[in-house]
Amino acid sequence: MSFGLTFDKILIIFVIAIFLVGPERLPGYAAQLARLTRSLRDMANGAKDRMREEMGPDFDEVDWAKLDPRKYDPRRIIRDALLEEDPSASVPAGPAAPRRSAATAYELRQRRLGKGVVPPYDVEAT
Repeated sequence: MSFGLTFDKILIIFVIAIFLVGPERLPGYAAQLARLTRSLRDMANGAKDRMREEMGPDFDEVDWAKLDPRKYDPRRIIRDALLEEDPSASVPAGPAAPRRSAATAYELRQRRLGKGVVPPYDVEAT
């Protein structure tokens, strides 16, 4: 993650830090920053090693890009879950056109359950 920082911006931040901190305290702060960076890197590597140890050989087979939270779209996930077809239904021969609906999630659920049908309630889940 670069946070949009280019070399020019980092240089400007460094120059401002020199003026604000002062040249006599700058080496101490630079050493603290280096220790912090090193400890963060060690924590990240430790977490990765622990995951690799717990997952075993499956760790290298996981598509980590697919799990990127920036690709998470809750609207798409909910729409796909609500419009999910019955798995026992026959599959059409050609590619299906995406279905769009202006209905709310409540309306879709009512259509699926039938009018006046109360959805199942799990007492242990609450």
